[in-house]
Amino acid sequence: MKSAILKTGAVAVTALLASSPAFAAPAADAAAEVAADAVSGGTAYIFNTLLFLIGGFLVMWMAAGFAMLEAGLVRAKNTSTQCLKNIGLYSIAGLMFWIIGYNIAYPGFAEGSSGLFGMAGTAYGMQGVGEADLETGYSVASDWFFQMVFCATTASIVSGTLAERIKIVPFFIFVTVLTGVIYPVVVSWEWGGGYLDSAWGFSDFAGSTLVHSTGGWAALVGAIILGARLGRYTDGKVNVFPGTNIPLATLGTFILWLGWFGFNGASQLAMGTVGDVSDVSKIFVNTNMAACGGVVIAIILTQLRYKKADVTMAMNGALAGLVSITAEPLAPTVGQSILIGMIGGAIVVFTVPLLDKFKIDDVVGAIPVHLFAGIWGTLIVAWTGDATFMGQLVGVLLTAVWVSVASAIVWFILKATMGLRPSAEIETAGLDVHETGVEAYPDLARQA
Repeated sequence: MKSAILKTGAVAVTALLASSPAFAAPAADAAAEVAADAVSGGTAYIFNTLLFLIGGFLVMWMAAGFAMLEAGLVRAKNTSTQCLKNIGLYSIAGLMFWIIGYNIAYPGFAEGSSGLFGMAGTAYGMQGVGEADLETGYSVASDWFFQMVFCATTASIVSGTLAERIKIVPFFIFVTVLTGVIYPVVVSWEWGGGYLDSAWGFSDFAGSTLVHSTGGWAALVGAIILGARLGRYTDGKVNVFPGTNIPLATLGTFILWLGWFGFNGASQLAMGTVGDVSDVSKIFVNTNMAACGGVVIAIILTQLRYKKADVTMAMNGALAGLVSITAEPLAPTVGQSILIGMIGGAIVVFTVPLLDKFKIDDVVGAIPVHLFAGIWGTLIVAWTGDATFMGQLVGVLLTAVWVSVASAIVWFILKATMGLRPSAEIETAGLDVHETGVEAYPDLARQA
């Protein structure tokens, strides 16, 4: 945690002096000195904790964004099921991260260990009522909450890819393993001070690989094992299944965009110094501009390629830009951030049809957005941040191997024991009636 000492009274004095022309030059010197200082311990504790809490509830709000995006892009007969999956996976992630996930993610690797697998006890305790340990620099509860909502985001990525043809129970079982074990292990390698951090200097500021590519690999393996929706690929053709509610999907995109300011901004992990607060504001700008770049390039490319702009590509262009900048949202200039976001958006435009060529059915385009753009965003840190290309590449590959193998084992076990898909009759009729008993759009569902 960044720290130095600054008396709050000095800030006020500096501001007053700066307002007087007679003291303009001394004020400039004082301002430079203030920029390197921090507030006192108790005040820094409050500010840092607030950053975690505000960032945490913004990332939690992303769960609503994923739910709305997916509900808008699936067919009417599967909308309720998709909503159930999203509220269920968020809750499962919270429970599993409490029971075991956090302790795997932050095991406190012993010196000389491989830094690959570890666990810190079997339970996670919070501070007592009214208690605060100023040495930590922030509330223990605020840290846990901020980390937990990241965990839930990983599971949300899988939900959208496998929409419309997976049963609720096996999906929730997979989410239990993903959030309790698979994702926390990846986190431990970098944020937990493990192998990638200690041996390779791998850098992932807010999770292009640790969160987004992890969810992307799990989704890709699941999509391959599960197979495509009935009728999606027939006679060499790709049949388009339009989403039910584009305005709802657009709202979901904007909610995700908003939540990303907490995702990236609060990953600064400190707000107790002038420099920290300034950095958080820069992260906001870079995050926003990367998304803007992703949207604009997606609109341009689809207009050129298909002679019409594609709204779903534009939405995914925004998300790809956000994912791309997440690995390093602080170091780049605004121009670099826009370029990074634009390339992320272009990746989506060109890889969505590529998946169709391999008959990999991704309902919402989550694999191009979170996996492919996540890889791009991680590798480009070697240009914009303090990392080497080899270190970043090792992080990408190790994550790919671990998540893919672990996910495949779980998916195959579930497929062999309880099955992943509903019957063809149920899938054709829609999962809502069978899985939830509630049709979100009964008239539209019957037409579908």
